[in-house]
Parts: sequence; structure tokens; C-alpha cells
Amino acid sequence: MAEIRLTRLEQGQTKIRNVPIAVTSDGFWCCPSPVVFQKTLKTQSPLNKPNPSPPTPKTSVQKKQTLLTEKKPTQTTSRSGIVSDDQRNFNYDTPVLSASVVTERTARPKIENLPRKVSIEFGEPGTSDLKIGLRGKQGFAVKLSVHKCVLVENSTFFADKLSEQQPGLPCLEIDDCEDVEIYVETVGLMYCKELKQRLIKQSVSRVLRILKVAEQLGFNSCIQSCLEYLEAVPWVGEEEEEKVVSSVLRLQGSGIGVAPVLKRLSSDTSNPPKDTLPHIMELVLKSNEERGRREMKSMVLKLLRENNCLPSCSGSADICNETIYSSCRSCLNSLLSLFRQATEPEFADKPMDIKKPVVKQMALQADNLSWLLEILADRQAADEFAVMWASQQELALLHTKLPIVSRHHVSCITARLFVGIGRGGLLPSKDTRHLLLQTWLQPLINDYSWLQHGCKSFDRKVVEEGIGRTILTLPLEEQQSILLAWLGSFLKAGDNCPNLQRAFEVWWRRNFVRPHVEQGNLLRSDSSMKSR
Repeated sequence: MAEIRLTRLEQGQTKIRNVPIAVTSDGFWCCPSPVVFQKTLKTQSPLNKPNPSPPTPKTSVQKKQTLLTEKKPTQTTSRSGIVSDDQRNFNYDTPVLSASVVTERTARPKIENLPRKVSIEFGEPGTSDLKIGLRGKQGFAVKLSVHKCVLVENSTFFADKLSEQQPGLPCLEIDDCEDVEIYVETVGLMYCKELKQRLIKQSVSRVLRILKVAEQLGFNSCIQSCLEYLEAVPWVGEEEEEKVVSSVLRLQGSGIGVAPVLKRLSSDTSNPPKDTLPHIMELVLKSNEERGRREMKSMVLKLLRENNCLPSCSGSADICNETIYSSCRSCLNSLLSLFRQATEPEFADKPMDIKKPVVKQMALQADNLSWLLEILADRQAADEFAVMWASQQELALLHTKLPIVSRHHVSCITARLFVGIGRGGLLPSKDTRHLLLQTWLQPLINDYSWLQHGCKSFDRKVVEEGIGRTILTLPLEEQQSILLAWLGSFLKAGDNCPNLQRAFEVWWRRNFVRPHVEQGNLLRSDSSMKSR
């Protein structure tokens, strides 16, 4: 480690403070941030020391400096000594840099107003032929001692500036520098041979800052190294990914190859969604592993919900819905085939190792249909599913012939449809609603006791509210026929039957109370007209 020498001159004293910095064999230096220098100046300030020591005579300080310089006359870059501005002992085999911070104080100044200046020398000491003055927006100033040939070779910005500069002027001033720290580091990179190696273990945010300065300086080799770094390093989080993409897209029109970085997000040879989505759906629907299947169903449902919120995805909604309905028809056909197999007379006599896989597949296909219905309901595209399900008279007939433990998963689909219609999330036609109740309400009533006690996700109140509201959307005569049939089941089963009393009360008022109220209003209206 080399050292920065920070000195303060006040009242005839000289105070020396050493701050370690990193130096490479190429003379590369990572500039400490302005915050570091502010902290350094604050620690030196006498305002923070209520009991200062008595002033030391000037001769003693000079003797101490002499002893220090004589003590280590041949130190290398890794362990450099403390020297004055006029007397330096360098090892010319290894390029080094020197840095000094000089502050002068009037009567009790504020610490934040103290000047913050750093001098930095790149390459072989004493060989620089150009001074660059950087002034940050927060008052932080850096003076760089550099070489024209290095800057012209690596930076189009400095090449243009130096070509416009009048001969004999060895100093170039750059005001309002946004990021002094990274600016210095980027200039230091011009002295390095392996730029990509210098970026290893740097954070993505810091490399993006370097990339921005390199773009401003026209430092193409540094830009390329930054892009190679960004192509290889992971991007953590969506925020960091957006920053990388915006920074890289800014370079797209400059003739620099940014395609390798952007290929992480898009590909020219990628499969269109109509081919990719069916493959994903098929993998999930055919999975038999319970935990992996459950987690992937939840994740795919969440991602599809996010897509629904994006206006740019509205064009692909039809393709997605077609894919989902294709999967629905496939699962429905498989479920019907399994029901047919399970209701055959000889099936009951088969050994358990043959019957068990069939029962498991029935539950699996019913669960698949419930998941697909949930996706369609989120996409507000489940009306066609209601039509498909209402027309499954054969499946409903076979349902009554199977044990309740094997068939109750099917009733979960019916319950979800009634909840969707009751909440206004599904808007099937009147005929579809009536057919749905005629076909599937009684099978649901038959499985109701099992659903309450054997299905954790079953919410009795929500389902009963959905069934009742669905019935009340029908014409009054159809409401009456369905509710009277329900009343017979409820009087026999009690709690093992859906409680539709609220719907029954509404139908009762519509059928018996409302006509008399309307008739009374009509009579009062007629009498008032005659009185006039």
C-alpha cells in the first residue's frame, strides 16, 4: 500500500496524516470518495479538539521530518515513506503517485467550507507533461498529472481537447464534474493493460458509473471491458437490471457491440409465445410431484396475473386464452375417460394397485381444470369454460356412480363457477346459467358434506352465497323450480346441504310480496288520477 500525505499549515506548525490507498504496477489508483476526505479533514480540525497540545517548535518538526526521511531511504511502492513536497525518495522501478491535501484556516472557519484538494500523479513520477484540473459540483477538486500520449491514445475526448488547445498551455480545466471519484479512476484505467481484470469484484453499480464516464471520454477499450463485465456478471434484482439495460441501450447507436449483453433479455431465435406457453402448461399439468406441481402452479398463475396488468401484452391475450382452452379440453377429455373406466362393472373387482392410479389421475385432472379455471377467471375469459362445463351431462351422470372420495374434486370446479357468477366475474348467458344449475347443483349437494370436512380450501359461506346469487339471476319461474328442489334436499340433509335461505327469502318476496305492493301502488295511482 502506498500513502497519501495530508498536511495542514497553521501558526507555523506542520501536521502530517497518512491515508492508505491502492497502487498497482501500472500506476493505477482508486480515488477515495469525497466523503472520505471530508472525514479526514474533520479529524484534523482543531474545532473537534477542545484541549489542544501546546505548539511544537518549528525546529523539532524539521528534525522529525529529517529522521523519517533518513530512516527509510529506499522504500518501494508497497511501503512508501512520509516525505515533504520538495523532497521525495521514489523507487523508479515501480510507478507511483503522490497526493497532497493542503488546507489553510482563517479565524474559526466552518469545517464543511474547508477546501478539499487532492493532487494525483500517474505513471513514472516527474514525467508527466499535462495537468488536468477537475472540479466537482460539491467543491471537491482534484489535480491530475498525466501524459498527453496516454490520453490521446485512449480518449477521443482528450484528443479533441488537446488538438484545440493552444501550444504551451500544460493545464486543462474541467468544471462541474458529476463524479470526480469515478472520473479519476477511469483516467487511471488508461494506464492499465488488462482493463477487464481491474473490474473483477467491482459492483455492477460502480461499473455502470465507470461506463458512463468512459462513454463521455470516448474511452472505447474501457467501454468494451465494461460491456464484457456486464455480460458475465449476475444482475441482482429488477432495479439493477433496469439500470443495466438503460445504460447499455444508450450505447446502441454508437457502433459499439451491445448485443451480447442484451441477449440476456431477448433473443432473435426465441420461440414465439404460442409455442412456449403450451410447453410450460403441459409440463405443469402432467407433473405428478405434489410439491413441485403446487409451487409451479402458484408461480405461473402469479406471472400470468402480472402480464394481465401490462397494456403491451393485450395483443397476445387471445393466443394465451386459446392455449389455456386447448389444455382445458384435453384435461376434460381425460377426466371423462377416467370416469368411464372407473364406472365399469369389472373395475370394482380389480386389485387396489390398478384402481389407485386411476383414482389419483381423476383427482389430478380435476385439480388441473380448477387451476385453468382460476387462470381464465383472472383473465376475465372464463365464460366459455362455463359453457363447456354446463354441457357435461355424461360426466355428471357418471359422477353419481362413483364413491364420493373419488369424485368430490369435480364438485370443487362447480363451486368455483358459482362463486365467479355470483361475484360478477363470469357473465355466461341465461341458458348457460340455467343448464349449469340443472346439471351440477345436485351433484354438488351430494358432495357437500365431504367438501366441508375434507377440503381445506372450501369456504362454505362464499360458495352458498355464490349459488344463491346465481339462482337469483334466472327468471322467476326457474328460480322457483330450483329453490323448491333445494328445499326438499335441505329438509332431509340439514347441514350437509348448502344453506340457501337468503336466496329463498329474496325469491319469496319477489314472488309473493312484491306483486301485492305493486298492485297497491297501482290502485293508489288510479285513485289519484280520478280525483284530479
